[in-house]
Amino acid sequence: MTVCTGNICRSPMAEVVLRDRLEAAGLGDRVVVDSTGVSDEEHGNPVDPRARRVLAAHGYPTGEGHRARQVTPEDLADHDLVLPMTAQHARRLRRLVTGAGDGGRPGATAEIRMYRSFDPAAPVVERDVDEHLLDVDDPWYGDQDGFETTLAEVEAAADGVVAHVRARLEARV
Repeated sequence: MTVCTGNICRSPMAEVVLRDRLEAAGLGDRVVVDSTGVSDEEHGNPVDPRARRVLAAHGYPTGEGHRARQVTPEDLADHDLVLPMTAQHARRLRRLVTGAGDGGRPGATAEIRMYRSFDPAAPVVERDVDEHLLDVDDPWYGDQDGFETTLAEVEAAADGVVAHVRARLEARV
């Protein structure tokens, strides 16, 4: 599960790209990919039109039918891998897992790992110290170019996510 702020830009773009890459890797029938946001401010809204345009221009599905939703503690219990787009999102998700505020429930087993940590060109960071260096900037406040940058960052990490998921699946066998 990919996670951003409102679930209308970064996380649905990453969801679409990951679903595409996992399908191409022959894992599409073994992995469920979805996305959420840490906020409910966009609840029920579709993918941002600028994100849809960028996805379409690069040959991806446009997230038709997507409706933004806020992450829940149950989501964290139901997913093996949760991929926040920023360090702030990661902190919020970790609080949900530990039950420290936000109605969290201790014992959720999701691995929470920064999305860009799978990009081989991204810096290696220490959790809670410099994790912000892996942030995928929010394109919502800018123009169309920001969405192109977001897609490039999402694509750069996608193959690393696929390799990680493949390894975890093989370890279960």
